[in-house]
This record gives sequence, structure tokens and C-alpha cells, in this order.
Amino acid sequence: MPRKPRKESRVLIYSHDTFGLGHLRRCRAIAHALVGRYKGLSVLILSGSPIIGSFDFRMRVDFVRIPGVIKLRNGAYTSLGLHIDVTQTLAMRASIIRHTADAFRPDVFIVDKEPLGLGGEVKETLEMLKARGTRLVLGLRDVLDEPKLLAREWRRKRAVPALRDLYDEIWVYGLREIYDPLKGIAVPADVREKMTYVGYLPRDLPVHASTQALPQLTGQPYLLVTTGGGGDGDQLIEAVLRAYEYDKALPYAALLVLGPFMAPELRARYQERAAKLGRVEAITFYSPMEILVARAVGVVAMGGYNTFCEVLSLDKRALIIPRIVPRLEQHIRASWAAELGLVSMLTADESLEPSTMAAALRALPQQKAPSEVIVPGLLDGSANLARQIAPWLGGGKSARTIDRRRIK
Repeated sequence: MPRKPRKESRVLIYSHDTFGLGHLRRCRAIAHALVGRYKGLSVLILSGSPIIGSFDFRMRVDFVRIPGVIKLRNGAYTSLGLHIDVTQTLAMRASIIRHTADAFRPDVFIVDKEPLGLGGEVKETLEMLKARGTRLVLGLRDVLDEPKLLAREWRRKRAVPALRDLYDEIWVYGLREIYDPLKGIAVPADVREKMTYVGYLPRDLPVHASTQALPQLTGQPYLLVTTGGGGDGDQLIEAVLRAYEYDKALPYAALLVLGPFMAPELRARYQERAAKLGRVEAITFYSPMEILVARAVGVVAMGGYNTFCEVLSLDKRALIIPRIVPRLEQHIRASWAAELGLVSMLTADESLEPSTMAAALRALPQQKAPSEVIVPGLLDGSANLARQIAPWLGGGKSARTIDRRRIK
């Protein structure tokens, strides 16, 4: 049974969400885990995702949508939906974030991945809340990027001084034994002391039945092929379609979830090719993805953080084909997961050879399930987060200090 905090408490979560679904889905999972544990808790998510309204949220979880921006191929940002200069957009976002935090008055403020937010947009909010005694937390996924590139990026953004001067805690949604997200960065000892490895964030099936109809193909055994947001998922979809076009006798049908950010012309082309195959169905988006994962014989994916957590939580055999541009995050995660035996992996180049991909798809249902590999504490993330945040719900300035050694 959920435990009631000392008073009605509030947690504010910030997710910059320039593109894709990863940050939003991780923040949503954290919010749901916390309100599921604490009856008197309300969680508000600040997000720049243009499709946040397409997701279902539990009671006592809500969101504020800030104007969206998107990262161009040259690394610059531009406004997503507004025909105004990106500098003006960032100023608007910063103002909305600050005023929301001022009105909501959270007990805990969790910032996802970007220590100062996009373009420094949460710096003033962090300073304001710190002066009020709000507990400030930076949440990091297990892998951020290749160490050399990450070190250069964080120097430019002055991230380490923010960790030193502003944040009270740093939560890593992974395990120390597997990977250090700050590897290669010169981090002072007092900042390292703030880090707690909580484990991966488990995913559950939705509490209530979805109003979204299941794809027709789910009435038979199938492989789920998911690109996440889909903005860079064309190579994965191309590889799977080539394999099914090459080997008409592959034992299972395939459900392709192309992603809401895939270019419309690519979506149309892939849906046309899938329709010709008969045993392949291509859809754009399905918000309760956990349902599709749970019903699948196996999963083929790029290996983003959320999909990886779903594969582990729902104990699904998975073939991972990670991207390597613009970040090596997925490749690093997939490499160690394959080495442990949690998943199998192909490189993007290997997957584009139809015979190689077809052989991997045939072998997928025979490989070990994740539950057959023992990794202590692997999916303890939600329980550890609930323990870690407990002293600060209700203001908690005089709250006991949690024994961090138990969950590091």
C-alpha cells in the first residue's frame, strides 16, 4: 500500500525534450512510480514534447507544455512550432519554467539529464528554488555519450560547476557496476559524493485498459520492431523490411512502430512496402507501448533507455541495432548488455545485409530471456527512488539522512 507523506507534497520534473520520446517517457515513469508509492504526492512535469498530450497520466500527475525547439543537423536549435527566433523561444521557455516553479512551490525539483536545461533555461529556477530550500536533483540515464565528446560538451555548458554549486543530489538510473555516465569527466570528489546509482527504472503494464485499439497483427505471434520517436529510425525499419522481403518464410509476423517523428514521406513508403508483404504491419504510434512489448515474441529496437527498461521489465528477448550518430549512447548500452547476455546485437551495417538480418530474426526467439541472467539490483530503480526522495517530501529539512550506502 502507498504510504502517505507528512503532508501533501509536490515534485516538479523538468524535461527539455527537443526531439524524440526518451526524456518524456523516463520522466513519466518516475512520476507514476512516485505517486504510486505516496498517496499525498502530486507531480508536475515541464516538457517541450509536442506529443505529451498523447500519453495517459495517472491521477496526481499533470504536465505543463513549454514551446518546443528542435536540434538541426548542424547542431543549432530552431523553434519547432513558432515562427520566431530561437532566442525568443528559449526566453519564453525559461519564463514559463520559472513562473511555474514559483507557483507550484515543489518540495523536490528533478531535472532530467541537462544540468542547466536547454541553453541554460533552468538556471534561474534552480537558483530561486535553492534559496527556498527545495531539494534539487539531477537525474541521469545510465549512459550519456562517448566520454571524450561528453567532456567537451559539459565544459562548454559549464555543467560541473552547476553540479557543485546548485544540486543536492545526482541520481543515476543505472548501476555503478555496469557504467559510469560521467566517465572521462573531471568531477570533484564532493560532486561524486552526491551520486547515487538507483538501478534501472522498471515498467509496468497500464493500470487501466487502453482506449487505443490494438493493431490487427497482434492477434498472432509477432516480433515488435520499434524505433522510439522514429526521427532517426529509418535504417532499422529498412533492415527489417529487407529481411522480410528476402526471406518470405521467417517464422513470425512483424509489427513495425515507425514513430511519430519519422518523416511523413518515409512513413508512407514503409507502410506501402509492409502492406505488400502481408505478414508485416506498420503503424505510426501507440502510446501504451508496454502492451505491445508484453504481447510480443521478441523485440527488435535501437536500444534507447526506455525500450531497454521495457525489455528487461517485461522479460523479452531482444535484438538491438544501435545508432552511432549523433551519440554513441545506444551502442555503449547495447554492447555491455550483449556482453552480459541480456540482449543480442547487430551493428547497423550488419543489419542491412538481408541474409544476416533474417538469420538474426530467426535466432531471436531462441536466445536467453533477460530473467535468465542474474544482475543484482538491475531493476530496483523505482523502489530506490521512492526511498531516496522520502526524507524531502513535506519540506523535510529536519528529515533523517538516508543510508545511501545501501543503494549505491
